[in-house]
Amino acid sequence: MVLEIVKYGHPALRQKGALIKEVDDKIRQLAIDMLETMDAANGVGLAAQQVGVPIQLAVIDVADVEDRPSTMHIGGKEVDLEAHMPLILLNPELALSQEKEPGNEGCLSFPEITAEITRSQGVHLRAHTLDGEEIEFDATGLLARALQHEVDHLHGVLFIDRMSSATRTTLAGKLKRLQRESVRE
Repeated sequence: MVLEIVKYGHPALRQKGALIKEVDDKIRQLAIDMLETMDAANGVGLAAQQVGVPIQLAVIDVADVEDRPSTMHIGGKEVDLEAHMPLILLNPELALSQEKEPGNEGCLSFPEITAEITRSQGVHLRAHTLDGEEIEFDATGLLARALQHEVDHLHGVLFIDRMSSATRTTLAGKLKRLQRESVRE
């Protein structure tokens, strides 16, 4: 089922997600619904906060993005990205590389707003799957950026918090309008 994506101004976006201690049918269904919602919105990632549920659950699928390549390494070996997509991540933890790079980012909770955000070029992720298995891998490219963006969401951090002050100033009017519209809904 496609869920409503909450917009900037909704309180769930600023909530730190609760750890998922047990995977039940409700969590499984939420993950499936989040994948459908992400696909319907043409997104590459979605955090539970974006559908109004403040828990440590995110979904990501960068397999079909050809203009922003990604790599994924498991146990030091590069793996076929498509074979591991989509990702459903519970309680993810990231270690960030020191090397940074700017890149254009958008967010489904901020329609029609994009900005240049500087993030780590690579990440090491550790998380759990719906089956309770621990997964661990390294990522670069769009996958690394999407992981950082979604894990930020799980901690109540938004991509506007990572923008330069000049960019935030430029977008101030759009952000205020979006916040007002969210409060009215």
